Amino acid sequence: MRYFLKKIVYASLVLAGVMMLVFFMLQVFGDPARLITGQSGDKKTMDNIRKDLYLDQPAWKRFGYYFNDISPLAIHSKNEIERKNLKGFFIGGDTKVGLKIPYLGRSYQTKKEVEDVLLDALPGTIVLAMAAMLFACVIGITLGVLAAVKKGSWFDHSAIIGSIAGISAPSFFMAIIIAYIFGIVLHDYTGLHPTGSLYAIDEITGERYLDLRNLVLPAITLGIRPLAIITQLTRSSMLDVLGQDYIRTAYAKGLSKNAVIFKHALRNALNPVITAVTGWFAELLAGAFFIEYIFGWKGIGKITVDALEKLDFPVVSGAILFSACIFIGINMMADLLYKKIDPRVTN
Repeated sequence: MRYFLKKIVYASLVLAGVMMLVFFMLQVFGDPARLITGQSGDKKTMDNIRKDLYLDQPAWKRFGYYFNDISPLAIHSKNEIERKNLKGFFIGGDTKVGLKIPYLGRSYQTKKEVEDVLLDALPGTIVLAMAAMLFACVIGITLGVLAAVKKGSWFDHSAIIGSIAGISAPSFFMAIIIAYIFGIVLHDYTGLHPTGSLYAIDEITGERYLDLRNLVLPAITLGIRPLAIITQLTRSSMLDVLGQDYIRTAYAKGLSKNAVIFKHALRNALNPVITAVTGWFAELLAGAFFIEYIFGWKGIGKITVDALEKLDFPVVSGAILFSACIFIGINMMADLLYKKIDPRVTN
């Protein structure tokens, strides 16, 4: 408990740092009032918007209001709670103290709450990230184990060369190549599309339907780099474990090769692999920007890129904070997995 309380404190400090960075970076990009109203906005309307967004206040006060909006524990006036439609539990009179869902603002373009925009895109990113990591873990761990068991063979050398190529290839480059070859050139054979989301629209009826074919190419592309890293880590860790005394003892007791490799060696070799899996899964879940954008996959990454193109900064800052929370949450969960898989981990 003491260890995890310490991790929570560290996580809070990291989030505070991210909030400060996001806030001050967005101060240098244009006038939000002009972005909201466009070129036709009159002075009175823009002044009201600037007042509503606290742009008439000094920077340190604006940061205080911003921090108060995104903090779960905050102080708000009754009018502010109604105007911003804050969700949570509040106590007090005109000025209330409460525990609430962080308020990320409203999109300049769609006027929707940023929270709703992100939650609408989240399922697509979760499905894509899980499919990519499933592909990477199954293939990567299998290749890593086989490469370690067959050390020095052609299979081992091929796995090493393939993993180096996978790590070195830029994701956006692989996405373009894979989309072109399998989605356009070989479309008649694969039946796959170069772009598309989890749900497609029927051209005749206009109804939405689930189309898992659109998931294949972005999931494979997204899984290439983590697959390469998982392969190398599994091979390296397995080679280290296979040289331990308890492995020789297991063989001496008459256990089969499969039992020694998969029951004893692989379990103790998984710690660095879990680190890679959790780290990559956090990154993929936070939004694979280039992959989602190139394949037209509706997710956190694509909406963030679209928001940057339209200078929709509340969506951008909300996506960054959301991504930071995902990274921190998944890394804390990884600590629990270490303890479960390897009893030798004590703190």
